[in-house]
Amino acid sequence: MSNRTKHWRRELRVGAVVRRSPGVTRWAKEIWKPVAVIPGAPDADWKQLVRDGEVVDYHAGTVTMELFRADVEGYLVSLNMKEPSVWIILDRDITGQSPAGWVVTTITASAHDALDALDSGESIVEAVPIPESLAAWIKEFVDMHYVEEPFKKRRRDEIRVDGVEDAKGDPRIRQDSDVFRAPSTIRKPGVH
Repeated sequence: MSNRTKHWRRELRVGAVVRRSPGVTRWAKEIWKPVAVIPGAPDADWKQLVRDGEVVDYHAGTVTMELFRADVEGYLVSLNMKEPSVWIILDRDITGQSPAGWVVTTITASAHDALDALDSGESIVEAVPIPESLAAWIKEFVDMHYVEEPFKKRRRDEIRVDGVEDAKGDPRIRQDSDVFRAPSTIRKPGVH
């Protein structure tokens, strides 16, 4: 990474905590829901953290959370939510290795990225509270790169539309009459 661009991007390894709860219907035997993140977490693969009866919290996986200068507005949305949040995105496990049938693919601080993942309808996307240390890390990056753009009201072009031009046709062709004039301007022969 060049010296000029090294501050445009930031990354941190972050772990995802996913909770397995018993299902509430006969069709859903269990519910898998992201509930927390662990900044600076080591690698893990569905390591059991806490068990409380049938409810189990797993360190489901660790991925690299990346911050990019171009996404600071999405980070601001997440930081300014009622409860500041980051987003955990789980996708179907095609390898069959996960006990949940899902794998952690992304942890993002951008509400815009989370919305894009929700649009697909193929992923589990869940907002989880940001630990204070992670929020400070994200806020520092936003403060370095966010530039508020003042609102500019657009003005319409000052084009005169009150002139009358009843379909003059091609100006390069000389014509004795207006061959494309509107029918309402054609004089009808008087009835005697």
